[in-house]
Amino acid sequence: MEISGIITAIVIGIVIGLLGRLVLPGRQHIGVLWTIAVGIIAALVGTALAGAFGVADTDGVDWIELAIQVGLAAVGVAGVEQLKGRR
Repeated sequence: MEISGIITAIVIGIVIGLLGRLVLPGRQHIGVLWTIAVGIIAALVGTALAGAFGVADTDGVDWIELAIQVGLAAVGVAGVEQLKGRR
């Protein structure tokens, strides 16, 4: 992964975090900064997973990579919510 890929993953991560939050039903009780952080991590990990599966470099929009990232973000937002809810 090149530096441009990392920067792109961070920018896309903000959007991915918000999409992951929208995928979950109901209201989430975590802040926007946690959502963005989860989105950035999900974007980076999703990009790495898509590269490992060989679906990261396609012509046009990488829908499979995007689906992996949004799925990871949804799981991450739910996980952070569970951890923060226990306190």
